Amino acid sequence: MASNPGLLTEWPWHRLGNFKYIVVAPWVAHGFYELAMKGWREVDIGYLLIFPVMLFRMLHNQIWISLSRFQNARSKHRIVDKSLDFEQVDRERNWDDQIIFNAILLYLGYTYIEAARYLPWWSTDGAIITALLHIGPVEFLYYWFHRALHHHFLYSRYHSHHHASIVTEPITSVIHPFAEHIVYFALFAIPLLVSLFTGTASILTYFFYITYIDFMNNMGHCNFELVPTWLFHAFPPLKYLMYTPSFHSLHHTQFRTNYSLFMPFYDYVYNTMDKSSDDLYERSLKGKEETIDVVHLTHPTTLQSIFHFRLGFAAFASNPFHSKWYMIAMSPVYWISMMVTWFYGSTFTVERNTMDDLKMQTWAIPRYTFQYNLGWEKEAINDLIEKAILEADKRGIKVVSLGLLNQAKELNGSGELYLQKHPNLKVKIVDGSSLAAALVIKSIPKEVDQVLLTGSLSKVASAIATSLCQRGIQVIMNQKQEYHMLKPQLSEDIASNLLFSRTSTPEVWLVGDGFEDKEQRRAQKGTKFIPYSQFPLRKMRKNCTYYTTPAMKIPKTLENMHSCENWLPRRVMSAWRVAGIVHALEDWDMHECGDTVLDMEKILSAAIRHGFVPLQQA
Repeated sequence: MASNPGLLTEWPWHRLGNFKYIVVAPWVAHGFYELAMKGWREVDIGYLLIFPVMLFRMLHNQIWISLSRFQNARSKHRIVDKSLDFEQVDRERNWDDQIIFNAILLYLGYTYIEAARYLPWWSTDGAIITALLHIGPVEFLYYWFHRALHHHFLYSRYHSHHHASIVTEPITSVIHPFAEHIVYFALFAIPLLVSLFTGTASILTYFFYITYIDFMNNMGHCNFELVPTWLFHAFPPLKYLMYTPSFHSLHHTQFRTNYSLFMPFYDYVYNTMDKSSDDLYERSLKGKEETIDVVHLTHPTTLQSIFHFRLGFAAFASNPFHSKWYMIAMSPVYWISMMVTWFYGSTFTVERNTMDDLKMQTWAIPRYTFQYNLGWEKEAINDLIEKAILEADKRGIKVVSLGLLNQAKELNGSGELYLQKHPNLKVKIVDGSSLAAALVIKSIPKEVDQVLLTGSLSKVASAIATSLCQRGIQVIMNQKQEYHMLKPQLSEDIASNLLFSRTSTPEVWLVGDGFEDKEQRRAQKGTKFIPYSQFPLRKMRKNCTYYTTPAMKIPKTLENMHSCENWLPRRVMSAWRVAGIVHALEDWDMHECGDTVLDMEKILSAAIRHGFVPLQQA
């Protein structure tokens, strides 16, 4: 919202939320009716295409969003190297409003302007007229309107909403109050209406012009430089006819320069071009190498989770992951993505963060959770993880933390496999088990003297059970095989605190993978379910309390956080991810993998000292 909102700031369908698409439903339904009644030979194709073009524009924008986020996470060609936050994501989540608005106006134009009906597919005259009118009146009028928007009166009421984003994303280009979009459409409608009333309009001219506007808008706000110098060397006048991402980025950092729409010509004419434009372009194109200190290795979980990655749907990724019913409509996309990742032979970068001088990235193994459970995928997944670790070692990265199933004991012995194969690794492998166990113990109410440990026995579970038994707390297990596996690991003086019972139901249950739903039903009312696994427990009981997986709130100094880590709340990280960061901050010279368990109190104290706060405390 602008600092001092003016008239027509809010979009008319704002209160409809995600149901806003209903405003175009009557025209879409009428289009299908026309097709059914007249058939393909007699129906107006131009009218039918308005809705598909609307969907195409959304896809076009989403491709730019994903490309921009991918490049800003890994590329050295970033223009503004600052942090994005959740506030910006929330402010820009309704980027599709202008597409809906444009579709409505096109439908209205078809309805009330007779010349808009039954347009031909192509008209060369119309394409030339559209191009000339854009270069002339559209660019000229936009330039002066844009300068007017920077006057205090209009800026505070309207345009400040757009400029709240210093670090731009492609969709920043269309984040304006409703009133601004009315004027923008009026400007862009000049070529469309002139070609219409001169009888030179065509379907493809309209489509190409709208696509050109979207392309240039997205490119100008993508925050990484991608326009090669050879274009300007091959055709020098292009410098005045096409801006670059760095050219427009200066407008968002300097505010009073580089006002042009897509063509810098008018900035040159009226002497408003930022003097550092050429220098920033060259520096951004050359790029700046940076040293990464920590890499967190994760992977997609469910098929729908591919949309939750920071590279996917921005608004979706900015909230804890939940399976959405409407994502079923996107099933062809995630099935295709699964096939692509299946054949993709390397990790991909999904996120970049900083904490003071510490540089961090998150890399994803291109495999889903269900693939980790396929025996014949084990070798391929281990090869991918090993390749990522060796790449990190080659690049001088300090720590690689293994997230989710990348550290599964059945897969690689909690990371021990890679140390056995490469004993001289300089990069430290951290599985985070010690911090995860410490956080589970800290979340147990202090007055509790008995807990139930259930689910698959893991390294974290063993560490928890050992620590609790040492403190005199009874640990009850209801799975005989796991009980007999753990009992011999305990010293004689504490082994008596580990008990086996199939019927005991204490107040606190420590739950791991493999915990069956039917076991939840026998828990007493008010039971606290505390997971020690990487994955959350399915909530089946309304009269019980469910804790999240081991996690910590992150300090303010940890920046560029604008997506949620899987199912965790905003600005919260899993214990396994935090452990890698703390390991690097403390500059510890040891691995934490295999059977190695660090001093749990020491690592928890170190995390808290660096500003991390347990998400759940007793």
